[in-house]
Amino acid sequence: MPTSSPCGHAFLCAVLALAALAGCASVPGAAPAAPAVTDAAVAAVSSPGQPEQAFARWIEGFAATAREAGIDEQTLHAAFDEVRFLQRVVDMDRRQPEFTQTVWDYLDRAVSAQRVARGREKLVQFSAEAEAAAARHGVPAAVLVAIWGLESSYGANHGDIPVIDALATLGFEGRREAWARGELLAALKILHSGDIDRVRMVGSWAGAMGQTQFLPSNFLAYAIDADGDGRRDIWGSMADVMGSTANFLARVGWQSGQAWGAEVRLPPGFDLGRADAGVRQPSTAWAAEGVQPVLGTALPDLTDAFLLLPAGVRGPAFLVGPNFRAILRYNNAMSYALAVGLLAQGLTGGPGVQAPWPRELPALSRSQLLALQTALNERGFPSGEPDGVMGPATREGIRRYQRSLGLPADGYPSADLLERLMQP
Repeated sequence: MPTSSPCGHAFLCAVLALAALAGCASVPGAAPAAPAVTDAAVAAVSSPGQPEQAFARWIEGFAATAREAGIDEQTLHAAFDEVRFLQRVVDMDRRQPEFTQTVWDYLDRAVSAQRVARGREKLVQFSAEAEAAAARHGVPAAVLVAIWGLESSYGANHGDIPVIDALATLGFEGRREAWARGELLAALKILHSGDIDRVRMVGSWAGAMGQTQFLPSNFLAYAIDADGDGRRDIWGSMADVMGSTANFLARVGWQSGQAWGAEVRLPPGFDLGRADAGVRQPSTAWAAEGVQPVLGTALPDLTDAFLLLPAGVRGPAFLVGPNFRAILRYNNAMSYALAVGLLAQGLTGGPGVQAPWPRELPALSRSQLLALQTALNERGFPSGEPDGVMGPATREGIRRYQRSLGLPADGYPSADLLERLMQP
């Protein structure tokens, strides 16, 4: 327990005194109004000078909000007595990578032979914990271990940045203030509950925590005490790691007994515009249209499935169901969800992707995607507000443009498509 001070926060007293404020005279429980994050405070982050004074004011205001939400003084002491502004967190948050990677480059690393081999070892090593979670929540052990492998390389790297510091920094900086304030309050509630102490509450620069990277709000909603020790410990207890991850997936729609999906082959002349997340039907209906598995004799039994062409018409095709969408709730990236499914498949001796990837196709950079979106809009094929990021609106704009040229409408943003668009 940190030593007390007249203002209730030793760190804040020292900093505010340096700022020549009014003697740090407030007392615990006297909650002043939370100050807004001003332009001057945000500017302090980017200035060559130190932002500690403005940061301390922000922390004191947030502490008042936390008191009103029921956070006690002991928790506020633990959280904020030594809180630090972390410039590297701001730098990482503002970083917008210009160059993207293709789905096959991502999968080469995410589902590498080394990761599969190590995952098989971990599946055996922690079979009791993973199988117990699978039995309780209906999520296969291999899927849980696959998520663990992707999120923290099987626990080898789950972050070392203090979660309180990271979220306080993001809240003060202001670009994502509302989100960061919500997550910071959730982190305080976790400290208040006694599940973890501040020193061990570490994670990524964005506040994701533990071996399977839960944000604090998701921890409060989905983490469980699977080993019965009275704490939800996703940092050190493998029973809690597996149980919490399985509980998350089960609560967001995982269907016990269904596969995540399967690689498929499309029939000649298939309308590629139907390969879209918005076109869903049972796998039996897809089979009636001529969609067939690449391996095996029948499609898996999927109640509400859609076709996925992650590399367009020139790459593999997948039929994915509700469990794929549950994985997307964990991390909303098609490449990530595909990696989880394929890695889980590999951990149990299943095959990798059979059809070749179009490795000769380069990935478009962020600025190239921005140019493509702008050109689509200018030519009358709405693709949403240009932002250099692929999304459903951009994919639909590409499809409309492709149809206008009589091309396969796969919605894939290739370099040759961009070149066509840029021609006068």
